[in-house]
Amino acid sequence: MPVPVPRQRAIPAAESGQAQAASAAGQAPRKDTPRPDAAAPHGGENTAAEHTNLTVLLIEDDPGGSVIVPDLLDQAGRPIRVRTARNLTEAERLLTDDVHCILLDLALSAPGRAGDEDDDELAVLKRVLDLAPRHAVLALTASTDAERGAEAVAVGAQDYLFRDELDGRLLSRAIRYAVERKRSDSAERRLAEGRLRAQENRRLERGLLPTPLLEGSPLRFAARYRPGRSRALLGGDFYDVVRTPDGTVHAMIGDVCGHGPDEAALGVELRIAWRALTLAGLCGDQLLGTLQEVLEHERAHEEIFATLCTVDIAPDGRRAGLCLAGHPAPLVAAPGLPPRLLPYDNNGPALGVLPGARWPRTQVELGAEWSLMLYTDGLIEGHVGAGRERLGEDGMLALVRAKRDEGLRGEALLRATVDEVRRLNGGELADDVAVISLDRGR
Repeated sequence: MPVPVPRQRAIPAAESGQAQAASAAGQAPRKDTPRPDAAAPHGGENTAAEHTNLTVLLIEDDPGGSVIVPDLLDQAGRPIRVRTARNLTEAERLLTDDVHCILLDLALSAPGRAGDEDDDELAVLKRVLDLAPRHAVLALTASTDAERGAEAVAVGAQDYLFRDELDGRLLSRAIRYAVERKRSDSAERRLAEGRLRAQENRRLERGLLPTPLLEGSPLRFAARYRPGRSRALLGGDFYDVVRTPDGTVHAMIGDVCGHGPDEAALGVELRIAWRALTLAGLCGDQLLGTLQEVLEHERAHEEIFATLCTVDIAPDGRRAGLCLAGHPAPLVAAPGLPPRLLPYDNNGPALGVLPGARWPRTQVELGAEWSLMLYTDGLIEGHVGAGRERLGEDGMLALVRAKRDEGLRGEALLRATVDEVRRLNGGELADDVAVISLDRGR
């Protein structure tokens, strides 16, 4: 039984390429002419329309005349090619990529279905929509079945027409409208899906950024993060800060080689593993060795490695232990003294490079009042001016010193430093950038 579809609005004769083409040939538009493929075997195509822009697939089970499709012309006056299928199995075979629109007779019976008429008709339409989700669908129904046509549109057809009122002008226009409406609907749906995916990705990435655990510590924490991927929130750089029950503050910053989504995922895994191991009491060489095992198990390729810097600050805040795994040394600044790098002579290899590697822990004195800055190499590898010269560690030290002389500290200092590095680079940096600071006052 037939399925419901939307009523096609009347189309002025002035808009009809069909009427003009017929009159130019000295004929009146035909209402009862056979379909272009009526003389061909079922499923055949109109050979005179071999090079048309539009191809239509007609699905109806009474080629003897239940649905009469007149000659059709596209907007440029060229014939629209019509293929005919007598059932859904045949329609699936004829539904090639060059088909733009499906004309479905709602009187077509659904194979293998029995029972209520309405259910059968809706089932046929739904099966066609499942079969051809990217194609425009026009439903054909009796003039006494407008309600059923409206139901067909609600199910997913682009429009409906009364089969006993068809003429070439009306049907040609309806086909063009249905094809354009389907394209517009598909583009709008893809845009909405893209926006939803972007929102979900942003929520996910935001949730994966760390929340420092510093309750009870007098140290002030700040962070700045800029992923290298366009429109991303998370890159291959990662950081974290936690305070253990003995009062020690542990800080870490790292960088997985590359800055795509896989590297970002691995960075998150390493950060979470570092936090868990640190809270479990591991430190220094033992902690880094375990992190290397995690990386070796989780990385997609053996060439993937990660650099890492860890600092553990004693409860009194005056000294710290430093471990470097192929990572730049932190910067420390104190009142009345220029910023300097902490010792990096004992820098061990990056994680994932050498099996069984060791990472010495260096003890450093910080003093009573200080500011410690940990960063990834994205901050120092930006260019300076139009040449190929890199900012480097010396350039970063000079830049931080100038910003501190302006009175900037904490978040303001990090923001101004990253913005100045971008300005010197002449635009966005190619690599991810992560910078964190810990400050201790009197």
